[in-house]
Amino acid sequence: MEFLHQSQLPFVGMSHEFVGADHGTSVSLFLVIAKPGGATRIHKHDYDKIVCVIAGRAKWIVGNEEREAAAGDVIVVRAGEPHKFIGADDDPVRQIDIHLNRTFETAWLE
Repeated sequence: MEFLHQSQLPFVGMSHEFVGADHGTSVSLFLVIAKPGGATRIHKHDYDKIVCVIAGRAKWIVGNEEREAAAGDVIVVRAGEPHKFIGADDDPVRQIDIHLNRTFETAWLE
């Protein structure tokens, strides 16, 4: 067993990063804490990604579709789908972005 606290993971941009390859697993994840209005740029991955929104609200753009996500929502982004999110609240957006890959491999589109 390996037991970690998020403070032991690198904090880059708006997320603590768990790179699966560094821990002998096939899944990586971001523990996101996005300030109000915080956003990512449009990007895509060659693998599926699952996002679990824990707190706050965000506007998600996936392909040509826009949806608001709030605490309790689960978003499935399929491999190759361009996507981004923008914090939509006065409170931080907290979410867990689960990347079904040993590392983060991102193609930035903007």
